[in-house]
Amino acid sequence: MPLWSRAQQQDFRSRVRGCLLGGAIGDALGAGIEADPLERIRAAHGPDGVTGYVSAYGRCGGITDDTQLALFTVDGLIRAHVQRDGGSWHPPTDVHHAYLRWASTQYDWGPDERRSDLGWLGKQEWLYSRRGSGQLCLAPLTGPDAERAGTLEAPRNPESKESATVVRAAPFGLLTAWEPGLVFQLAVECSVLTHGHPTGYLAAGAFAVIVHTVARGGTLEEGVHLALATLSEHPGHEETTAALRKALDAVRAGEPSAERVEELGQGRVAEEALAIGVYCALVAHDVKSGLLLAVNHSGAGDSTGSVCGSLLGALHGETALPAELVAELEGRGTVLELADDFVLELLHGPELRGRAWTERYPIK
Repeated sequence: MPLWSRAQQQDFRSRVRGCLLGGAIGDALGAGIEADPLERIRAAHGPDGVTGYVSAYGRCGGITDDTQLALFTVDGLIRAHVQRDGGSWHPPTDVHHAYLRWASTQYDWGPDERRSDLGWLGKQEWLYSRRGSGQLCLAPLTGPDAERAGTLEAPRNPESKESATVVRAAPFGLLTAWEPGLVFQLAVECSVLTHGHPTGYLAAGAFAVIVHTVARGGTLEEGVHLALATLSEHPGHEETTAALRKALDAVRAGEPSAERVEELGQGRVAEEALAIGVYCALVAHDVKSGLLLAVNHSGAGDSTGSVCGSLLGALHGETALPAELVAELEGRGTVLELADDFVLELLHGPELRGRAWTERYPIK
């Protein structure tokens, strides 16, 4: 990591916090309505749909498995950097181990104090809650074959492209010292740990590149065009490319609306979640308007809200996020603490080495 000025470090911290918080807020806004058609949403909440959190998982501001997975992705990336000091460097392995720890939160009552690999994130009791995680995502991470990590040559769930694989890819884009092609490749290699359809893993790579562009100070439009150029170099890109181009066409088609969002799909599969989230971020007048557009439709509003929120948070930083939504977000303290640890590790990693940090992020 090159030497950064204090202002650059503060800007990076704000964008990391904004990305993780924004994704979680969008997820929570859509969590309570994700199974509802648009007509039912409007009947229950008014012609504009939801304008704030509605109850999900027993509370307002409750997050889904999309945010859980994003947090464990960050945990895996931090551990990869800690591990690198010891001469070992293979981030997909560390992310795979992080997803195995996430899978235990979907079944266990709480953290097993006998486990030395949990680290501080794995000991957060509030995360031990099944939050809509699909069996397709869990199956490769449980059972006797769970330790076998998927690869591009032998991916897990080779027919699956559900939206979870793209939503959790936002943190890869926060590796701003990396080149875009490497960020794309890492997102792809971590996607096939659970979702092996080319559209699923290429959409994840494209999302990471767009986040990466805006986290570096570029525009959303620049990020989308770079993602399209990167996709063109990979076989099987056609569905993802078509979805992103359709999102760009929708921006030029007229005034944003829920009906226009629904022309892009429902967001239950990776390329649709990416297209809807990108479209809503591109047309947003401000962060809240973009988030509400992203969740008020017939489909996976949690996933599309998370994609949109991650992009707008990385673009504008944490202070642009709606204060009332930040305040009520479940797990806000954990999200912020993890974001700050990520920044500390990337900017000051060698200075942190010691027992306290390695207990926080133990090397398996």
